[in-house]
Amino acid sequence: MDKESRIYVAGHRGLVGSAIVRNLKKKGYRNVIGKTHSELDLMNQQDVTSFFEKEIPEYVFLAAAKVGGIVANTTYPADFIMENLIIECNVIKAAHKYGVKKLMFLGSSCIYPKLCPQPIKEEYLLSGYLEKTNEAYALAKISGLKMCQYYNKQYGANYISVMPTNLYGPYDNFNLETSHVMPALIRKMHEAKKEKNDFVEIWGTGSPLREFLHSDDMADACVFLMETYEGNDFFNIGTGKEISIKDLAYMVKKIVGFEGVLKFNIDKPDGTPRKLLDVSRLEKAGWKYNIELKDGIGESYKWYMDNCCK
Repeated sequence: MDKESRIYVAGHRGLVGSAIVRNLKKKGYRNVIGKTHSELDLMNQQDVTSFFEKEIPEYVFLAAAKVGGIVANTTYPADFIMENLIIECNVIKAAHKYGVKKLMFLGSSCIYPKLCPQPIKEEYLLSGYLEKTNEAYALAKISGLKMCQYYNKQYGANYISVMPTNLYGPYDNFNLETSHVMPALIRKMHEAKKEKNDFVEIWGTGSPLREFLHSDDMADACVFLMETYEGNDFFNIGTGKEISIKDLAYMVKKIVGFEGVLKFNIDKPDGTPRKLLDVSRLEKAGWKYNIELKDGIGESYKWYMDNCCK
């Protein structure tokens, strides 16, 4: 990519896409294209085709997706697999048709088997059963990754994929019905503090181990790979560090300033017991994370206060 390249970021208003846009602009890219859902419905094949025909983007970051936590994934599995597959098919097909030089597909660490050896290497993909609570979403993301590899193989395309770990940061989804664990904890703690509640309920035992990466670090890794990597491998993006949900909850509690107690509802599902990515492939390529978890949570809470509590 050069600084005048036409770069389309699909999903530019979301947690992932907005971070990529910020990173691109920070690095001097001057021709970044973004379209809202009202301007471009990625589930409408004709709309997507017309957009690519008119705009002729040279590079594409496919960050648009239907995402959510355990509640959303288990409640709406048909929506999760269908909507994500349609978006992927429409964008990747149009990218091929209109000669996009390079495309990056953003997946998720949930593509890996539930009981995967730890830390999780890229080659463990499809080596076991998926976690049932997000199986539909995972299947869609696996399909997108494979679609990119197959286009490379059949057509000589230059499409690469990345699988970020659990993300958090500005423009996160703080809706308690559809959010992931980090924004849900921040909002629950804040509202409990504001309403002077005695306790906050946390789903599950608190024992699962998770890895968290700030969205700005994720974006930096994505742009780095788009600038430097060509090949048919895909990359895990993460920190290589993990924390239990229980310890995370207490960290958020302290940062937010909630003084009540935490009650873990063991009747609710935990999800995958452990999910730590092996990031050695990315580190060997020349990239490593920068934002520590405590600092990132503080920044996220400030963003939430400034943008969601007015």
